[in-house]
Amino acid sequence: MTGAEARNAFLLWLERERRASPHTLEAYGRDVADFLGFLSNHLGGEPDLVALADLTPGDLRAFLAARAAAGAGNATRARQLAAIRAFLRFLAKHHGLPPLPLAGMRGPKRVPPIPRALTPGDAKEIADSIGVAHSAPGAESPAFQTARDTALLTLLYGCGLRISEALSLDLRDAPLPGGEVALRITGKGGKQRVVPVLPAVRQAVAAYMKQRGSGAPDEPLFLGTRGRRLDPAVAQKAMRDARRLLGLPEHATPHALRHSFATHLLAGGADLRAIQELLGHASLSTTQRYTAVDAEGLLATWRLAHPRAD
Repeated sequence: MTGAEARNAFLLWLERERRASPHTLEAYGRDVADFLGFLSNHLGGEPDLVALADLTPGDLRAFLAARAAAGAGNATRARQLAAIRAFLRFLAKHHGLPPLPLAGMRGPKRVPPIPRALTPGDAKEIADSIGVAHSAPGAESPAFQTARDTALLTLLYGCGLRISEALSLDLRDAPLPGGEVALRITGKGGKQRVVPVLPAVRQAVAAYMKQRGSGAPDEPLFLGTRGRRLDPAVAQKAMRDARRLLGLPEHATPHALRHSFATHLLAGGADLRAIQELLGHASLSTTQRYTAVDAEGLLATWRLAHPRAD
């Protein structure tokens, strides 16, 4: 079996047995292909199962060093090492390769970036500016699109949702005045959580529903112009238009509204565990990134206000 054939068998196993997502399949397939390409030069020929059985941890370190020299960051190399580990373990389990002693091998340390939130004023202005952005010269957007985009962005900030979570909502889930006090959201890994809905969110969704009209309970809540579930690219464009109108920085994206939701709750005194539940984070360490954002805000305030800050 050639290295390429082994890679194909690995990806097929990931898809059928592990139910890996298309994104994971693409990333792991690319990472393993990079590794096999490196080995072709490193070993002086295309690797097969025999060559892969003779690998040492030093060969993996040489690959990671070559990727670092090519400009790959820590996160990229850590992901590639994870993909290669999974590939070699698959070959050991299903194709008789001796297990490679990787237990003591540590990949590059991944330093998660600090979430970049908007100010409370900017986050509120984003949704308020959608109507202005849609009425700008050259824009052709009916009242339906204005109401829809306003409701969507208000929902992202007001409930801290991922864009995929908001766009997966159906009509039965629409948070309207007088309805359920909270939304039940299905997030990553099928994990469910309950998120309270603010009155401003209900009002924005109600205004959108007047434009959208009624439908079957299992129809998408947010519709595109062709009557199908809204594409994330449309929401990103709406945010981009509002960002340019307001002169906001490039990091003002739909996901930044989720970051802003968490950061503003923390600044207002919310408990970190509660924020973890609202965001649907599996690990508290993921949520703790927002404490760095809040600390930066405190330092900025101190520098502006303290007489001896200079």
